[in-house]
This record gives sequence, C-alpha cells and structure tokens, in this order.
Amino acid sequence: MKILNQVLSALDNPDQDATSGQMAVMLNTVQQLGDTYSTDLLTVRSMLSIVGNHIRSALQQKRTTEGTAQAEAVVDRYSGTYPNDQAVNVLFSSPQVEGIVQEIANRTGLNAATIRDMLPILVPLVLNFLKTGSKAQHSEGGNPVLNAFLDADGDRDIDIADAILLAGRHVGG
Repeated sequence: MKILNQVLSALDNPDQDATSGQMAVMLNTVQQLGDTYSTDLLTVRSMLSIVGNHIRSALQQKRTTEGTAQAEAVVDRYSGTYPNDQAVNVLFSSPQVEGIVQEIANRTGLNAATIRDMLPILVPLVLNFLKTGSKAQHSEGGNPVLNAFLDADGDRDIDIADAILLAGRHVGG
C-alpha cells in the first residue's frame, strides 16, 4: 500500500505533521464511533472505506479544477477528529451526500439518520489521516500522503480504513 508507506515515512519525518499520538487519536475516534452509535468495527471500517472513496473523487476533482494547493488546503483546513459539517459541505453537494448515505445504508444496513450523524465525523477523520503528510512548516514539496491517495488508479489497492488501522497498529495504537 503506497499510502501506508507514505504515512509511515511521515511518522519518521519531523518535517511532516504525522505523529504517533495523532494516529492513536484517530484510532480512538474510530472506536468511539462504534461505541457511540452501537456499531461494530467492521461496519465503521466499511463506512470509512466508502467515505474515503468519495473523498478521493472529490479531492481529485478539486485538484483538477482548482489545483493541488486547493486540494491540500481543504485537507489542512477541514481535517480533525471532531464533528465538522463544513468538511462534508465543502466536498459534497446535498445530492452527493444523499448518494453516499444511500450507498452506506445499502452496504451496511445502518439507517440513514445514523449515517448522516456519522458523516461529519468520518469526513474530517479521513482528511486528518491525509493530513499526516503535510509539511509541519508549510514548505515546498506538497503532501506525499495526499498525493499517494489521489493518484490511486481505483483498483482498490488503497483502502483508507485499512491504511488508518494499519498505521495505527504500527505506532502501537
């Protein structure tokens, strides 16, 4: 997984934002999501994968139409581990959100209201994972984690949920 290698490299690079503490907080957030919404970890992972695929498409579109710097700016501004409706709204239109909700409902069996409640947490969480490649001092060179994520060719070799969990385990989360 190219993205996992980039995250692990970022964890070892003091010039990038990635920290083992950040990974532990992300893993804790995933666990809390399951606990809060009485959802098993496999369902949360499935949701993260679906949301990650839609985020990839939205950020690829943003990079194509507005440039790499704008895609990186979205990641930097809207990443986190707390609910953020703006993160959802900046990436997706209302019809897109409804499509994501329906896709998740079809694949997981969760009800739409629960999914809508979870999206403002899942989207910033995925963005937070992508932010691990940002430069701590905002120097030149871009975000290699984001680039690896966006340059995926859609062959499912990158699953954001697996990458988050594997990176967390690597740092002892």
